Amino acid sequence: MKTFRTAAFFVVALSLLSGNAAAESAAEESAYDRELAAELGADDYGMRPYVMAFLKSGSNPSENPEKARELQAAHLANIRRMAEAGQLVLAGPFMDRGEVRGIYIFATGDIDEARAWTETDPAVQAGSLVMELHPWYGSAAIMQVNELHARIAKADP
Repeated sequence: MKTFRTAAFFVVALSLLSGNAAAESAAEESAYDRELAAELGADDYGMRPYVMAFLKSGSNPSENPEKARELQAAHLANIRRMAEAGQLVLAGPFMDRGEVRGIYIFATGDIDEARAWTETDPAVQAGSLVMELHPWYGSAAIMQVNELHARIAKADP
């Protein structure tokens, strides 16, 4: 009799747990937005291919401070242009001032396309920066970073 009650308890507990798991699964599925996933290019895992670029110090740094400021302003203007064009998903400098100066994440999985986009950067053209490109697989949600950033930034760099 005791064995029967123990077995019955486990069956009831298991069915409750299964019901909770099913309810949690249904809640997770209801959060899925098929249209947004398609808009962002997400696969079944909510991921997509990108190209990540590591911006590294080039062999031709500007020794003239005024020229360096002009080149930096042109570099930042190019970043804004690529972001507005939907080519650049994310960009930012590393804060340790090492050889690897920053990153770009491009909205493409095509290395050649990303390379063509990096070649529009005045700092790359001048040789003060070089790009190291790598295919990368990440969350499709970062495609919305620029839109969100525009809502929280008071000023442009």
